[in-house]
Amino acid sequence: MTLLKKILGATTALTLAAGAALAEPALIFDLGGKFDKSFNEMAFTGAQRWAEETGGTFREIELQSEAQREQALRRFAEAGANPIVMAGFAFASALETVADEYPNTKFTIIDMVVDKPNVRSVVFNEHEGSYLVGMMAAQASKSGTVGFIGGMDIPLIRKFACGYVQGAKAANPNATVIQNMTGTTPAAWNDPVKGSELTKAQIAQGADVVYAAAGGTGVGVLQTAADEGILSIGVDSNQNYMHPGKVLTSMMKRVDNAVYDAFTAGDALETGFNVMGLSNGGVGYALDDNNASLVSADMKAAVDAAAAKIASGELAVHDYMSDNACPVE
Repeated sequence: MTLLKKILGATTALTLAAGAALAEPALIFDLGGKFDKSFNEMAFTGAQRWAEETGGTFREIELQSEAQREQALRRFAEAGANPIVMAGFAFASALETVADEYPNTKFTIIDMVVDKPNVRSVVFNEHEGSYLVGMMAAQASKSGTVGFIGGMDIPLIRKFACGYVQGAKAANPNATVIQNMTGTTPAAWNDPVKGSELTKAQIAQGADVVYAAAGGTGVGVLQTAADEGILSIGVDSNQNYMHPGKVLTSMMKRVDNAVYDAFTAGDALETGFNVMGLSNGGVGYALDDNNASLVSADMKAAVDAAAAKIASGELAVHDYMSDNACPVE
């Protein structure tokens, strides 16, 4: 090999390496905003953790409308971002189209399955985590009535509700569980005023613990519960800190881990179907200094015993998504 060829070869290798280094991952948040203190913020936490640990940078965008989903995907793919992570089931339709057009780009969608060779689909066993906090709610309740407030009325949120009811009934077969959904459009994810109104209505019906699975709407639920002197349960991220001593626990949905893992894998991301549940740390409940006084040793022991049985397969929690029905109400 001549000296010139060696130099050109080395230059080409350096150029390719530099090009690879320029491929930043990207994160697209769902409607409701990056700092919704719930689902989107959990996704951001995972991206931030990756950036802090690696010194890398990532691209991001907060959507303002449904029409921007496909536009954002194309924009990042065209710019060479890789992988591109979407926080939310509603990206499925846009991804079905865009994934085919950019076969060399890896995508991760959270909360929905898109069967494409360059897509990782991450779903969570929210019903398992909700079962645990349902048990805790029924044990903490003095009235025997607990509540559930969902965001947009979709099967995914019904899945949270069904798991919660099963857990509450396991702890107290005579428990009453009141259920309300905030709305039927994406606006239901960011309506804290409606969340507050539904909380007051459930309190009027006797609820003294209310679980919110409603994105930004849940901020209104937790605030009103604290103001009215009842307990609340947060969701997705650890929301115990928002009202110390008033939030019984939070159902942790480790969206942060899904984003962190995708960013860490980069172009080597393994695609296909991924399930995150109790057995692999995908869901759980939050216990810290903010709620330690609310959770007795007996409550914790009962919930941890159930968690171990669910993780091992000894105890099966019905998944509403399997047949759009819940065995208990």
